[in-house]
Amino acid sequence: MSFKSVIRVVLSMRTGKYVIALIGFAAWIGYFDEHNIIQHLEDKKRLEQLKEQQVFLKNKIKSDKQKLEELQTSKETLEKFAREQFQMKKPNEEVFLIVEEK
Repeated sequence: MSFKSVIRVVLSMRTGKYVIALIGFAAWIGYFDEHNIIQHLEDKKRLEQLKEQQVFLKNKIKSDKQKLEELQTSKETLEKFAREQFQMKKPNEEVFLIVEEK
């Protein structure tokens, strides 16, 4: 064997070790680790859902605060709300509920 062929064999063995180590590391990070790639993608999807829910709830809070302000400032609005939500009525008054079928 010549010196060049020995160098090639040693380099190929050394390169093979690095490739095996790299494949093992990628498998460990990709599947076996606590914070693997699959878990990371699921967490990212969940984060997007939570951000959408946060925007929805902030808008709901804003509209509820506006409704509360209207109810606290106007007696007519409060009466309308009580009649619609709780089917309240004045004495000697009949209330008819109309339910729309879908």
